[in-house]
Amino acid sequence: MPIEIVSADITRLESCAVVNAANSSLMGGGGVDGAIHAAAGESLAEECRRIRKERYPDGLPTGEAVATGAGDMKAKYIIHTVGPIWGRCAKQCDTLLENSYLNSMKLAYELGCREIAFPAISTGIYSFPAERAARIAYGSALNFLARHPDMRVIFVFHGERNREIFEKANAL
Repeated sequence: MPIEIVSADITRLESCAVVNAANSSLMGGGGVDGAIHAAAGESLAEECRRIRKERYPDGLPTGEAVATGAGDMKAKYIIHTVGPIWGRCAKQCDTLLENSYLNSMKLAYELGCREIAFPAISTGIYSFPAERAARIAYGSALNFLARHPDMRVIFVFHGERNREIFEKANAL
């Protein structure tokens, strides 16, 4: 199945690419971002510092994606994307969130990955409405998979609430 929805710890997946719902600093934070940085170890922090210095001195822009190695995690790559903060993105919120998903899938594909695992980007501390985010995430995945049928997308949830919301979007 090209789209799968699971309850799991994203830091323990063996997927080729795991997406980090990062903040623009790329230096870790709370939620998924903090868990990924803790699981990946110091090599991730070193790579993120280098990326900030060489490519994104002002931080990774919202909707963009950048890849690092996965450090101590089982995945091969971590793809960092910054989702929009609800209430600060005006009419661009939906487009920025869609870009986070599409740019992450595009980068994974360019890296040779045919499987990518996503958390629910922007639905935590960034307060993007979960139902709306689920429709955007699922629509983005369908759009990408229509052009890349050899790709597999996994939506990974630590809790049941977001998983149920994404399952409903998947049924639409």
